[in-house]
Amino acid sequence: MDDLLAIASAALGATLTDPVDLGGSDRSVVLRCRRAGGGTVVLKSYPRTADGADHLAAEAAGLAFTSGAGVGPDLLAVDRTARLIVMTDLGDGPSLADLLLGESAESARTALLDWALACGRLAARTAGRQRELAGLRNAYAADPAAGAGRGAGHWLERRIREAPDLLARLGFEPPAGLGDDLDVIAALLGPGGPEVFSPGDICPDNNLVTPRGVRFLDYENAEFHSAFLDAAYLRMPFSSCWCVFRLPAALAGPAEAAYRAEVGAVFPAAAGDNAWHPGVRLAMAAWTLHATTHLLGKSVAADAPMHSGRGPAPTARQLLRYRWRRLRDELAASGDLPAVTGLMDSLLAATRDWRVPDLPVYPAFSPARRSGRSPA
Repeated sequence: MDDLLAIASAALGATLTDPVDLGGSDRSVVLRCRRAGGGTVVLKSYPRTADGADHLAAEAAGLAFTSGAGVGPDLLAVDRTARLIVMTDLGDGPSLADLLLGESAESARTALLDWALACGRLAARTAGRQRELAGLRNAYAADPAAGAGRGAGHWLERRIREAPDLLARLGFEPPAGLGDDLDVIAALLGPGGPEVFSPGDICPDNNLVTPRGVRFLDYENAEFHSAFLDAAYLRMPFSSCWCVFRLPAALAGPAEAAYRAEVGAVFPAAAGDNAWHPGVRLAMAAWTLHATTHLLGKSVAADAPMHSGRGPAPTARQLLRYRWRRLRDELAASGDLPAVTGLMDSLLAATRDWRVPDLPVYPAFSPARRSGRSPA
């Protein structure tokens, strides 16, 4: 810890002391440190691996790209060799996840709409600046190992391409035509189309809801990608997260509409019904296949909560069956991706004996909570 503080202090040009662990993850260590002369900063350290270098390059680039814009922390210092960055400290406050899992429906509703608007405004303000972000990423990826963690193609495409082999290994028969459907989905993940800047992991616990608006955290996968990938977070909801419950339809629709309106200001063709809804369905399919490849192997063996240290949280089996049913219903109504639709039906039939309860609405919107009763 002393060595880490010394390196960060040298990079920043100011002595850092009194580190406080902010949680981090298995991919990083995150500390709040006191800065000589007053105030605090946040130090983030990554493992000395190819993935660690890759995440540092993406996060440093994303923070530099948005510094001064009031959408997240500002980048203060980087040490590529030591795999650490220093950023401004946004302080403490609830995240969108805290409010959705909390007790106030009004606070959760307001925060969700503000979050959707913040995502859309970030997309609109940064449109067309792919080359700028790429230049920053290259600058912070000067370490020869940086970038090796990504491999060829988009990471989400690599994940969904694993689906047929995984299904076969687990005894699920991949339906005929699945490869063709995967090709259609993968096209969404390539360049072109309505590309927007995203911090990468916009899970509802990777932000702070502040009096000045929603501020995004965690830029480890910052990139430009299809706007539909972020729009799907509101329809599914929250495509890659542990804290997933159902959103009331009367709220999910307006939240998606708010994001769509902001994106439509810079990509009007993408916001039309003939492009928007098929695009969001493709994104839902990509994220659902991602969840399947990530969770199915473990879930066949046993069920477990999606987060061991925080709650409430669904179990992995609950989440998978909800994802499969939600995607099946979307695709069946449109006729899109027939092989993926059949796969969702097959997975639901094969896991009927899991006997997990349906995913409830978020606690903030629970009828039992609003009536003053304890939720079942």
